[in-house]
Amino acid sequence: MDIQKIKETVLKKDFYKRVLVILLGVFLLALTYNLFLYPYNLVIGGTTGLSIVVEPLFGWDPQIFLYVCTCILLVVSFLLLGVKRTGISIVGSLMYPVFISLTKPLASFLNQYIVLDNMVLVVLAAGLLYGLGYGLVYKMGFDTGGSDIVVRIFNKFFHMPEGRCALFIQGAVVLVGAFVFGINQMIYAILILVIYTGIMDRIMIGISNSKLFFIHTKELNKVEDFILHELHTGVTILDMEGGFSKKKSNILMCVVPNKDYYLFKEAILEVDPNAFFVINDCYEVHGGVKAQNLPFI
Repeated sequence: MDIQKIKETVLKKDFYKRVLVILLGVFLLALTYNLFLYPYNLVIGGTTGLSIVVEPLFGWDPQIFLYVCTCILLVVSFLLLGVKRTGISIVGSLMYPVFISLTKPLASFLNQYIVLDNMVLVVLAAGLLYGLGYGLVYKMGFDTGGSDIVVRIFNKFFHMPEGRCALFIQGAVVLVGAFVFGINQMIYAILILVIYTGIMDRIMIGISNSKLFFIHTKELNKVEDFILHELHTGVTILDMEGGFSKKKSNILMCVVPNKDYYLFKEAILEVDPNAFFVINDCYEVHGGVKAQNLPFI
C-alpha cells in the first residue's frame, strides 16, 4: 500500500472547491481581525496576536509585520519541512494578510452600523466568526501558516506533541498581550479562545446527531431480534474477550438517532435489565446500508 500516494489523492480531491471554502474561511478570519481583534486589542495568540502587540511596543505596522512573518515562516517551512508539508499552508498563509488589507475598508464601513457597547457581545461575536473561519479552513485540510508552521517544526525536530506546543505558543502570546494591554484584555482573549475552539470543532466534525451503542448482554439473541424487528434499526455483532476473565463473548454495536436515545436504552433494559452499555457520541455514519430509523413508540 502506497501511503504517500493515498495522501496525495486525498489532498487533490475536490481541490478547487476546497480552495474556495478556505478563501471564505480566511476572509472571515481577516474580517474578524479588523472588526474586533485589532480595534479592541484582543491578543488571542499566534502571529495574529503578535501583530497587535508590536505596534504599541515597537511602533511597527501590524499588516507589514504579518506580511514579513508570513514570508519568513514559509521559507523556513520549505527548508525544514519540505514542499509537501508546506503546501497545505501556502494558500492560507498568503491570503490571510492580503485579506486583512482588503477587508480593512469593509470593516470601517461596517463599524458605522455595528455598534457593540458591551465587551461580552464583542467576545461572543469574535469567537463565533473566528471559530467559523478556522473551522472552514481546517475542515478542508489546510491551515493559515503562522504558528501552525512553528508547531509542526517543533513536532518534527523536538518530538513535542502538536497540541501541547500550540497551547504553549498561544499562552505565551496571550501573556505578552496581558503585559501590554492589561489583565482584562487577557481574560477577554481567553474567552474568545474557548469559544472559537468549540465552534471550530463543531464545524470540523459536526454536531453529534446520533449515539453509538456497545451492548453486552446475556440475552444476545433476544436483544438482537428486538433491535432488528421491533426498533427497526441496524445492528452489528462483534467478537470480544474479557481482559480479566479471558472469556470470549459477543457485543452488539448499533447507531441510534438522538431523538430515539432514551426509548432505545430503556427498551433494551426491559429485555435484559442486566445489560451493560457503553454509549458514545456519533458524528458521522458513512457507507453501508442505512438503517430505517423508524420511530418505535
